[in-house]
Amino acid sequence: MSSATSSIQTRKTLKSRLREGENLYGLFLLSLSPEIAEIAAFSGYDFIIIDLEHGAGGIREAINCIRAIEAAGCSAVVRVPDVTQAWAKKALDLGTAGIMFPMVENGRSASDAVSFCRYRLDGVRGCAYTVVRDSKFGFDEAYLANYIDNLLIMCQIESEEGVKNVNEIVAVDGMDCVMMGARDLSASLGLLHDPGNPKVKSTMRMAETAVLASDPVKGGAYLAGMATAQDMAADLWSRGYHIVLGSADVSLFKKAAVDDVKANKKSVVAVSGV
Repeated sequence: MSSATSSIQTRKTLKSRLREGENLYGLFLLSLSPEIAEIAAFSGYDFIIIDLEHGAGGIREAINCIRAIEAAGCSAVVRVPDVTQAWAKKALDLGTAGIMFPMVENGRSASDAVSFCRYRLDGVRGCAYTVVRDSKFGFDEAYLANYIDNLLIMCQIESEEGVKNVNEIVAVDGMDCVMMGARDLSASLGLLHDPGNPKVKSTMRMAETAVLASDPVKGGAYLAGMATAQDMAADLWSRGYHIVLGSADVSLFKKAAVDDVKANKKSVVAVSGV
C-alpha cells in the first residue's frame, strides 16, 4: 500500500451506519455556502444534503461544500435535479457519500438511477475513476472494490404515481433508501395548500407501510423523510423512519432572522415606551 493510500482518512459510511441500526438526522443545504455547510457539519448533523434541485448553485459550488462538510467530520449527500445520467455522473465524481434522485415514479426510473451509479457491466456510469475526486484522484487503490458498498442511493417518492408503484421501486436491486416528499405529494393530489389533509396523510402511510415492510438487508429499502409543521421529526421517528431531515439552512436562518428582528422591536418599545 502506498503512503498516499495509507494516509486516506476513512469514516463509517452512511450505509454501514444504517446497517448497524443507527437513525440518521440530516439537513438540506440550499444556499450552497461552504461556511454554512461547515457550521452545520460542526453542529452535529449526521449528514447534509447539498441540494442541486432547488438550490441556486451548481457543481463547482457543490464540491466546495463537500470539502467543508467532510473537513468537519460529517457526510455529504448530493440531490441532483432529475434522474439523468449526466447529472448523476457529475455528482458522483465529486466524491459524495450519497446521491438522491427526485420524483422517482416507477421501478424503471429507480433502475435507471441505480444504473447511473455503477460502472459497466453493472451499469452505465462513465469511467474516469483514476482522475476524479470520488477515488481520491486515483490514490484510493481499493476504490473499485468498495465504491458500490460505500454509496447510499436514495430515490424520492413524491407523487401519487410514485406511491402507487412503491413496491416495484423498493424491489429494485441497489436502491437503498426511499425518501418521502410530502409537499410534492400533496401537490400531486391537488392539495398543494393543504399538506395536512387526511388524504395526503393516508397516501403517505401507504408508501411508508410498503417501505417498512421490506428488509434493507435483503434488498429492501430504508425510509427517509423531512419533518414539517404537519409531521414533526418525533412523529416520523415514532412511525419507524430510519432517516429524518430536520429542516433546510435557509429555513433555519429565516427563523433566526425573524426572531432577532422581533426581539429587537420589543426591546425598542420597552426602552421608548411607545
